[in-house]
Amino acid sequence: MTSLQLGLVFVASFVAGGVNSVAGGGTLLTFPVLLSGGLDSIVANATNSAGLAPGALTSFLGYRKELVNLRHLMLPLALLALVGATAGALLLLATPTRIFDRLIPFLILAATLLFAFQDKLKKLNLSPQPPLPDVPTSLGKGGISVSVALYLLCVAVYGGYFGAGIGILTLAALGMLGMTDIHKMNGLKTVFTGGLNVVASVVLLLNGKVDLKIAALMTLGAMLGGWLGVGGARRLGASNVRKLVILIGIVLSVQTLLRYWVL
Repeated sequence: MTSLQLGLVFVASFVAGGVNSVAGGGTLLTFPVLLSGGLDSIVANATNSAGLAPGALTSFLGYRKELVNLRHLMLPLALLALVGATAGALLLLATPTRIFDRLIPFLILAATLLFAFQDKLKKLNLSPQPPLPDVPTSLGKGGISVSVALYLLCVAVYGGYFGAGIGILTLAALGMLGMTDIHKMNGLKTVFTGGLNVVASVVLLLNGKVDLKIAALMTLGAMLGGWLGVGGARRLGASNVRKLVILIGIVLSVQTLLRYWVL
């Protein structure tokens, strides 16, 4: 990449870190920039996940207050992220690049639709237990039910396979499980998506699919953006955050559809 392209990667990563702390979807900026720099799509995806993963740490620190009553959920979410992300990353390594290119727009669109229609999806009643205040259905002090664990495991596999849009899909999953507080949802999202991105990145790195120089540059930008983005999330309000998530998903879906199916 040229110096100008590397500069664009840094700026895009900074903004993406902030957007991810708000509602996810920051890869709308970083993934296309990496592709425009000439990276193979699988390498771009792996580098993108590796570069943005540490940004979740700064966002996690910013959401400490929201996560005080949800600490009992962090270990189960981390374990699900570990297993699912490993499987997803191995599946990605087995996928030919030309097939992966064709799948990109549909993977993003699926995540966006889940988030947009989460109110209807919540009626699926994944657990017989009633919703707890500000805590996902069946994610109370007793732990995570089998049905919910299987669902989140699928989300983790998706995240390990394709990093773009995972924030949207995770928020959709938490919404389906009964959460309504967007800030607490974002806090748990940073635990889950941050964990699975780290795991997937390690697997892909060991298989030579991560550009370390670019990933390090992205990490710096994303961590700075992630730290500043939490305050922006609180000021925007839940309604505007949800609209932003849906808009990001639609734009990214159309952009990748044009790139890999039309142009």
